[in-house]
Amino acid sequence: MSTYVKLDILDNHIALLTLNRPEAANALSTKLLDELNQTVEQIKSSASVRVVIITGNGEKAFCAGADLKERRNMNDEQVVQAVTYIGETINHIEEIPVPVIAAINGVAFGGGLELALACDIRIMAATAKVGLTETSLAIIPGAGGTQRLPRLIGIGQAKRFIYTATPIDATEAFQLGLVEKVVTNDELTKETIKMAEQIAKNGPIAIRAAKTAINAGIETDLQTALNIEHLSYLQTIKTKDRIEGLQAFSEKRKPNYIGK
Repeated sequence: MSTYVKLDILDNHIALLTLNRPEAANALSTKLLDELNQTVEQIKSSASVRVVIITGNGEKAFCAGADLKERRNMNDEQVVQAVTYIGETINHIEEIPVPVIAAINGVAFGGGLELALACDIRIMAATAKVGLTETSLAIIPGAGGTQRLPRLIGIGQAKRFIYTATPIDATEAFQLGLVEKVVTNDELTKETIKMAEQIAKNGPIAIRAAKTAINAGIETDLQTALNIEHLSYLQTIKTKDRIEGLQAFSEKRKPNYIGK
């Protein structure tokens, strides 16, 4: 039975994934990463999950990043393997076909923030802090931080953020566009679930197609991106959900989408 990762399937097709190692600030130990990959695979194979929320257990930490106590006993080769494993796990999360929301309940440093950057949307508690602090330890972000952060907030701000290794609060994170919403600690769960419900009620095939179009399109030139968008749009045309949406609109009722 899972110890370090908890998965709850909520109402309305929402999966709540909780990093469950509060005694170590939810740090990414090898065992936690093993369980996280298994849980992500379970989510990806589910036909019912339409939105995923990732958060941390406790009030202090979303995820403090790599488990530095574990790393102290590693040789150079093992450190490289550990960093690679964190990066592969974060990529695995980014590849979840449905929207993923990071509910940043506490500090998200290093690999913890890199994990949040791989999510589609980030909602942050007002008292939380985030940072890519690796250069203060004489290393660099090695699980996607140097690549995903500039794409999100711009090259100059990302360089300042990474070079100084200085954590920032929720207000600055929102101003930079690093997070999409800031709420009080007490409201974080409620507001995150509310957003997830707003997403989950829409056509699930359309949401998946939109995610593919955005994520693939942003990595290429505009004309190629428009072609990707068109191909993604075509996936929605012959679906039962599209007909249901039109019928519901004409009948002035809420649609009942089934993902087909």
